[in-house]
Amino acid sequence: MFTSLSKIKSIVINSVMASVLFAVLVCAKSYAADFDHGFDNYNQLLAHVVQVSDDKKQTRVKYQQLVLKKDALERALSAFSSVTKSQYDGWNEQQQLSFLINAYNGYTLKLIVDNWEQFKQGDAQSIRDLGSFFSSPWSKKFFNLLDKKHNLDDIEHEMIRQWFKEPRIHAALVCAAVSCPPLRNEAFTADNLNAQLDSQMHLFLADNSRNEIIVKGQQGEASLSSIFQWYCEDFEKGQQGFSSLYDVLNMYSDALVDSDSNAQIQRDIIKKGNYPITFKDYDWRLNDVANF
Repeated sequence: MFTSLSKIKSIVINSVMASVLFAVLVCAKSYAADFDHGFDNYNQLLAHVVQVSDDKKQTRVKYQQLVLKKDALERALSAFSSVTKSQYDGWNEQQQLSFLINAYNGYTLKLIVDNWEQFKQGDAQSIRDLGSFFSSPWSKKFFNLLDKKHNLDDIEHEMIRQWFKEPRIHAALVCAAVSCPPLRNEAFTADNLNAQLDSQMHLFLADNSRNEIIVKGQQGEASLSSIFQWYCEDFEKGQQGFSSLYDVLNMYSDALVDSDSNAQIQRDIIKKGNYPITFKDYDWRLNDVANF
């Protein structure tokens, strides 16, 4: 009788535990499915606060308006922070990468907004002014992501550059400086990611203030953004067809000569390769509309 009751008790306990586990798994699956990979809230916010230049090659942020919409930014970022590592691991590669790019750009916006008073008072002119002698702004752990406290460097260097073979991200990650690539006025999404990254490369290389082919007679040189100097190795690994910076410039030659008066000479220079490559000084001023 005792043994029988013990077995019954064990069966009941195991049944209850199984039911609880099933419920947890169902909830987790439902939660994962509920994440908005269209980033509707974040997308609407970007459309409202990102201003595109007349030539469509640059953008700036209306930070004063963004400060007034801080609650909307926080809601969008809260959705990012609520994603668990287990949930993230269940996504496809395009969903993962678009999520991380949006997170990097979104939390960069938060860093500026949280310190807007310093910019407003003139105590800060650049995101670099938000750091200290001992700590850069990119090393500050001020947000939660994938179950842990993180900083911006973690997303860029420990996640994106480590987990993906995608050098074009350097035209998509925006650290709130004038010389950065243009911040898109829309979120990156899995369905459109390849086209969006290609568009970012085109926009970045088409802007002569950031990247250009300088003609000197029949010779010439490339004067590129410092981003290509800092991350040159990412464009030399054979990823996305790039084994050198010459490969990058050749692939996007149409962008480099866009609207230039000596386009054919520039094309010939790019096609020959082995021309000198220099790098421009980086303008670290805030990418605010006041600095258009």
